[in-house]
Amino acid sequence: MTMALEGVRILDFTQMMLGPFGTQLLADLGADVIKVERLEGEWERGLPMQGELVRGDSAAFLAMNRNKRSVAVDLRSERVQDALLRIGTECDVVVENFRPGVLAARGLGYEDFRKVKPDIIYCSGSGWGQDTRYAKEGRPGQDLLIQAMSGLAANGGRAQDPPTPAGTAIVDAASALYLANGILAALVARARHGIGQKVEVDLYSTAIALQCQEISSLVNQDKEFSRSASGVGQAWLNAPFGVYRTRNGWLAIAMAPVRTVADLLGAQDVARLDPWADRDRIKTALEEQTVRHDTQHWLDVLLPAGVWCARVRSTAEAVDELRRDGSDLIVRTRQGQDGDVELIGCPVRLSGTPWRLRYAPPRVGEHTDEVLGEVLPPEQLTRLREAGVVA
Repeated sequence: MTMALEGVRILDFTQMMLGPFGTQLLADLGADVIKVERLEGEWERGLPMQGELVRGDSAAFLAMNRNKRSVAVDLRSERVQDALLRIGTECDVVVENFRPGVLAARGLGYEDFRKVKPDIIYCSGSGWGQDTRYAKEGRPGQDLLIQAMSGLAANGGRAQDPPTPAGTAIVDAASALYLANGILAALVARARHGIGQKVEVDLYSTAIALQCQEISSLVNQDKEFSRSASGVGQAWLNAPFGVYRTRNGWLAIAMAPVRTVADLLGAQDVARLDPWADRDRIKTALEEQTVRHDTQHWLDVLLPAGVWCARVRSTAEAVDELRRDGSDLIVRTRQGQDGDVELIGCPVRLSGTPWRLRYAPPRVGEHTDEVLGEVLPPEQLTRLREAGVVA
């Protein structure tokens, strides 16, 4: 069956999450993604998760690099650079997330690829943008640091807690999706208008964009955010929004009128309180009731009454349920002779051009000969290998 992006070829110089998670989505939808790695492999291959690797690779690497072909090369070699430019003539998109200017200094910048393919789409991801004040200072751009600088971390947790970042690399992940979206928009623009162009995304811009509704409140209502002492879920929301302790766990309550929740929980006295000014009093009073019964009891009471609520589960509980249900969000593939790995499936579902798992996450340089052999005669490839600049 035809795939949505079948026929699109992408030369992918990215590493860690910002680039690989975005290019994996494009690969899932059918693009031929050629992953260019260092001779020893992408840095993230060696990043332990919970202190361990999975048969020599990081679980993080496995999560973001399926459906790609790996080419391992030394980017300092002029002969390698020439070979990559040749591959670029057959590509639609080049993607990179090196520090600004690094690839251009090696003859692999936007202008270099545009010389060999005028309508190339060249996408750059970064921490702080290409020419902002922090980019010029050489600041490291990493998810936690961006959450810290953008205000995201300061708005999580209770007033007495330290700033609390999200439980996953939310800025990296969202930036990767912006990256994929920008590339798709540029592909449409080229198909409609016949132009190539440069696409840029950065973590800091994403972190600001993710706070669109909160910053709208901040700037238009001239109010600084203040975290609640009782743990109302977000710094800018009213009670009863938040997570509540029950007799055997935790219950999340989202949007619901205070009066409705108070009546159902048996805390009618708080119904007269102001949902914003008295949010800590309200939440404390409601939690005095929720701890009296198990989580399931409150779900049985609140859900039929139209209150938006849910049990707070662990990630393991959510994954176990997906396995039991046979969900395609959990997929299994064999990685060479090393055994099977489990991965999260593609969350985008297209009825006419569905995604497919075509390649397991590659070993370092698994497809070097295959890819370079498309643009180089065998003797040249042999010389590159003898010179130690490809693997």
